[in-house]
Amino acid sequence: MPTVSAHVALTLAQHIDAVFGVMGNGNAYFLDALETQTDAVFTAVRHEQGAVVAADAHFRASGRIAAGTSTYGAGFTNTLTALAEAVQAHVPLVLVVGDEPTSGPRPWDVDQIALASAVGARTYTVGRADAAATTVIAVEHALTYRVPVVLAIPYDVAALEAGPVPAAPEPRLPAPLAPRGAFADGMLDEIAEALRGAARPFLLAGRGAWLAGAGAALGDLAHLTGALTASSALGRGVFPAAEYDLGVTGGFGADGAMELVRSADVAVVFGASLNQFTMRFGELFAPGTRVFQIDTAPAATHPHVGGFVRADARLAAEALLTRLRAEDAPSHTAAGPWRESVDVTAARAYETGDELAPDGRLDPRSAAKRIGELLPEDRVVVSDGGHFIGWANMYWPVAAPDRTMMVGTAFQSIGQGWPSVVGAALARRDSTIVLTSGDGGGLMAIADLESAVRAARGRGMAVIWNDAAYGAEVNLYGLKGLAEAPMRIPEVDFAAFGAAVGAEGVVVRTLPDLERLRTWASEDPADRRFLLLDLRISGDVIAPYQQEIIRVNS
Repeated sequence: MPTVSAHVALTLAQHIDAVFGVMGNGNAYFLDALETQTDAVFTAVRHEQGAVVAADAHFRASGRIAAGTSTYGAGFTNTLTALAEAVQAHVPLVLVVGDEPTSGPRPWDVDQIALASAVGARTYTVGRADAAATTVIAVEHALTYRVPVVLAIPYDVAALEAGPVPAAPEPRLPAPLAPRGAFADGMLDEIAEALRGAARPFLLAGRGAWLAGAGAALGDLAHLTGALTASSALGRGVFPAAEYDLGVTGGFGADGAMELVRSADVAVVFGASLNQFTMRFGELFAPGTRVFQIDTAPAATHPHVGGFVRADARLAAEALLTRLRAEDAPSHTAAGPWRESVDVTAARAYETGDELAPDGRLDPRSAAKRIGELLPEDRVVVSDGGHFIGWANMYWPVAAPDRTMMVGTAFQSIGQGWPSVVGAALARRDSTIVLTSGDGGGLMAIADLESAVRAARGRGMAVIWNDAAYGAEVNLYGLKGLAEAPMRIPEVDFAAFGAAVGAEGVVVRTLPDLERLRTWASEDPADRRFLLLDLRISGDVIAPYQQEIIRVNS
């Protein structure tokens, strides 16, 4: 007869086709049932944090919920940083774990419910009579609230026979949040009127707009109003008309593009949280700009917002289109729409840098630019956290928001890069997965370098920005005169690390050393190995977004 663990596995597999994890005492029966009785694909990682990270990245790359799994105790506590990141990034996933027996904790058990709650994740504990129903409830909770949930199987319950697996209902999901009430209608009227009369309209979209499927409606709205557009770092590619798009806002934005944003007289923000980085620490908009925000958050998320509508980005954009189309077309200046009077291409250009910095090491700007020219067009870029995040976000454009992800930045953590490759590779089997990571984060997660190479094979590559330091700390605290020895890392040969687990490692000290990326990109993925580029960059070149942080903290 099926066990409690089989009930969980069989029910979960009706809604989730990818599971990542490390096998242990607490989840052995669950994994056995998953492997032998379902069509779900289990991919092993080498550290329990990687189980959650891979499930997180899988959702960000595909929009399909995935699961992680670990044993109880030490296995579970290893997942907490990644679990906190998924909570703060609003990523739904299910973490299936073993737990203490119903008779009470053993010496090696911890209060897992309290620990999960401390980072913002709810726990559902299965029993012999309700395992299937509880599993559906957990999936429903994750998808409804866009958060990770923990699904716990007590140790003394895992192998109990539970009878035939009952039919479980489909998870019920809420409908998109439509603008409701007189206040919302009135504010949409005000936004439409503001756009109609704007001389320099600007639209900003974030990841929320992409998740809402608002791209087409936002493109129509930009065309109808003659607006320039831009996105947050996680919304890149949401607007269909790239010729009028200023790229990423905030510290990753080009100076010329940000000057144009600052000159806007009306700005409407869709599905972007307007965090301190997107807002350039309050400097993104000029004091006279009328700023409106549309988001599913309960209230406006920045004090510069003068009008707020709580609504799904697509539905609100469509409501604005209806209002604007009901009137005459917006009146532009005699010179035509604002966006046709400016040189967008020139405005969004970045500094190219020199081949080598004064210290003789690679200038990360020139290296990033050249890599961006050589990367396959089908790329999905996954990023660890650290000083280096500016280079990929500035110089490597992507085709759509689900082709870029920054796992770790919501929780300000590093060391989640390698397992991100695992989840993205399984989610996007037709794409090239490109990891961008620093040497500090790369070492922290080194156990899952092997997982990344195994999962992605010839469809994966990594760029390690190797400055022999925790660069962000050197920039923030070394410049203040604090002792730098704890901020420095003896230079590590990542190319050799990669070769040890089956990748092709290349040490890059000059731009011509990147020639191997050009030839690799032209090869059949079936005939090539995972490529690891170990870039020996200068730590003296500080990314613009980090310069902003230094300025604010000085």
